[in-house]
Amino acid sequence: MSTMDYSKARELMVEQQVRPWDVLDLRVLEVMATLPREAFVPAAHRALAYGDLSLPLGHGEFTLKPVVEGRALQALLLEPGDDVLVLGDASGYLTACAGRLAREVLAVERNEAFAHAARAALAEQAIGNAQIVVADPLQWTTERRFSAILVAGAVDTIPERFVDWLQPGGRMFVVRGRSPAMEAVLVRNDVNGSRIQSLFETDLPYLAGAAPAPTFQF
Repeated sequence: MSTMDYSKARELMVEQQVRPWDVLDLRVLEVMATLPREAFVPAAHRALAYGDLSLPLGHGEFTLKPVVEGRALQALLLEPGDDVLVLGDASGYLTACAGRLAREVLAVERNEAFAHAARAALAEQAIGNAQIVVADPLQWTTERRFSAILVAGAVDTIPERFVDWLQPGGRMFVVRGRSPAMEAVLVRNDVNGSRIQSLFETDLPYLAGAAPAPTFQF
């Protein structure tokens, strides 16, 4: 039985999926071409780690598609001096990518098992500037303010607390709205308040607890 060439699969993912979807930031492409995505998905799905699809992680959670991950990282324009907050990144892959691009990363993940697996994968890749705390992003509180925030699940409406965690001049990638017509946006914390830039349409699973309340039909 032949062993899969993950290095070649990574190269094809970047050249055939990510780059054609208008991800042209060379630093983002370099990280996605070198960071082993298969290390951040369950062993049973590693052969599919570079496919154009969301992979099940268990507990009803899924990875994002590589193209969405690439667009999210590109939108944030992460700099080597940035402090980044990642919310709901069950696999740890986006946390790892941000760790390669920025100064420091704090990830908030509500599932203890996901956090444990992600910490192990980060250690295996020698990414020492990323920390994972176990908490519900919708309930968690902090006095820290961040250069960039990456929300790895959709929300019905953007929680004000997420915007409050941005430094002046900070930016946040988040997907908002209702399936199947959701909108990925970049929120900027400017002097005159937050400003929202529409990026692209997509459809993602909701961050746990962030789905709209069900409406009853009579």
